Amino acid sequence: MLRMLETRSDDTRNLLSFIPLFEGLGQTELNWIASRAHRRLFTSGKDIITAEQPGEAVYIILHGTVKIHIEQSDGRDVILSILGAGDTLGEMSLLDSAGRSASAISLEDSLLLWMDKVAFQQMLKEFPPVALNLIRILSARVRLDNELIQALATMDVYGRVARQLLAFAEKYGENAEGESVLIPVHLTQSDIADLVGASRKRVNQVMVFFREQELVSITAAGKLVVLNRSGLAKFCH
Repeated sequence: MLRMLETRSDDTRNLLSFIPLFEGLGQTELNWIASRAHRRLFTSGKDIITAEQPGEAVYIILHGTVKIHIEQSDGRDVILSILGAGDTLGEMSLLDSAGRSASAISLEDSLLLWMDKVAFQQMLKEFPPVALNLIRILSARVRLDNELIQALATMDVYGRVARQLLAFAEKYGENAEGESVLIPVHLTQSDIADLVGASRKRVNQVMVFFREQELVSITAAGKLVVLNRSGLAKFCH
């Protein structure tokens, strides 16, 4: 399916209308962007961006999951965020002309749209709504980071995990059976542990407890489902 989407270019414009960065644009603007945007399939485990390299392109996730991370000098990997469909990455180095601040790797087969630096900067100048959308996206990212810092300082591991699951459900969630919300992004317990600053063993204990309390479940494909959002929210206070 992803291979077919990668090779088809006639519906790129239609895909753009569902991406937050291009919200509010008309058909003429979307056609302009579609003619300068390209698709690329990154198989699971493929590097997309490498820290410190020059920023030459901006990427938008059409399908899949991408991990933003920084490898430390001692070999440890610090995860900054997990991104899903509709998210933008690599835009900062195109704005300030500095090197990439972090690396990005696909956690599953992922289809991305990319645009080179010249086209991206021209788009920001010619289409003011895109620039405003980008400001909103970056502001939301800062707010989320602030909330994470607060959670790390004030919540126990149950609260931090619950908050992270609720954040993913809010941003990427798809309605499932009843009031359940499917989180379509690829999440492992190791990734969640890195995001909330806890050990994998401790996060596993928390997830087992949440499943026993029927707050979350896991599909046959390994995707998380939030069954009771209000129940999870109680752990965040």
